[in-house]
Amino acid sequence: MYARKETNRLRLISKVARLYYEEDMPQKQIAEQLHLSQATISRLLKKGKEEGIIRTTVNVPMGVYSDLEDQLQVKYRIQEVIVADCAQETEEEILRSIGVAGAYYVETRVGHKEVVGISSWSSALLAMMEAMHPLVNVKNTKVVQILGGIGNPAAEIHATNLTKRLAALIQGEAVFLPSPAVVSSKENKDSFLQDTFVRVAYDLFDQVSLALVGIGALEPSQLLSNSGNTFSKEEIQNLKAKNAIGDICLRFFDASGDPVRSTLDERVMGMPFEKFKSIPRVVGVAGGDRKVNPIKAALKGGLINVLVTDCFTARALL
Repeated sequence: MYARKETNRLRLISKVARLYYEEDMPQKQIAEQLHLSQATISRLLKKGKEEGIIRTTVNVPMGVYSDLEDQLQVKYRIQEVIVADCAQETEEEILRSIGVAGAYYVETRVGHKEVVGISSWSSALLAMMEAMHPLVNVKNTKVVQILGGIGNPAAEIHATNLTKRLAALIQGEAVFLPSPAVVSSKENKDSFLQDTFVRVAYDLFDQVSLALVGIGALEPSQLLSNSGNTFSKEEIQNLKAKNAIGDICLRFFDASGDPVRSTLDERVMGMPFEKFKSIPRVVGVAGGDRKVNPIKAALKGGLINVLVTDCFTARALL
C-alpha cells in the first residue's frame, strides 16, 4: 500500500516537473490544470529537486569562465571576478579583452548619483574607454580623477580624455585633479593643495562609490613613463629594497598587499592608500604575466574587491 502511494507521489512530481520544465507552463496554469494549489505545485517542484527527479544543468558557452571566476572569488574573498576570453597571451590582446570586459561591467553597474573615481595613467582603463557604449538611464553622476592628471603634453591628453570621455559616457560631470601625479617635494605638494580646483577633487575622494584602477608593477608602464609621472631608478630600487611589488595610483604595496611607506608618498598627488578600503567597489582592471604578482598582492591586501582580468592571468592567480 505504501509503495503504491509513493509511486503515485513520484508520478505527480514527475508530471508537474515535465509541464513546468519541458512544456514551459506557468505554475499557475499547472495548478489550474491539475486542480491543485499553486503553493502545492511549488512544493512539488522543490521536492523534485531534493529527490533528484529534477536536475538543473547550465551549459556554459565557449569563452565564458564561470568556474575560474567562482574559484577566484572564493580564494580571495572578493565581491566579483570577471574573466575575459583572450585568444593570445600578448599584451595587445590582453588589453583589448579586459578592456571590453571592463566596459561591460561599468555599463551594467553604474547607478544614479554615482561618484566614480578613475586613475589617470592606465593603459587598461584606456582600452576600457575605447570599448564602452553610452549610458542613457543614469543621472547626476560625477567622474573624478584620483591621481594627478598633468604630465608630458604628449601623454597628458590620454589622462584628460579618459576622465572626460567616461563622464560623457555615463552622462556625468568630469572633475579633474589639475596637478602632476608626482611632484618634486612635499612643499610643492602643499602648494598644489592650496589650489581651489585641486581641493575640489580631493574633497570628492570621500564620496567615491566606484573606483576604476589599473594595477601597476614596480617598473612603470610605457604610458606612465611617457607622462613623466615616475620616480627615478634609484627611488624604484629603494622601493624594491623595502619589498614593494606593485602599486595602485602610485601607492606602493608588498606581496601581502600592505603599504610600503616611504618619503615618496609625500610627493604623490592622489588618493591616499587608506581610502581604497573604504570605497564600496574598487575595480582593478589588469592582466598579463608581469601583473600576476601585483594583482595577487592587491587581492590579498583587500585593495580591490572586483577584478577584471584575462583567462591566462586568472589561471596564474589560482
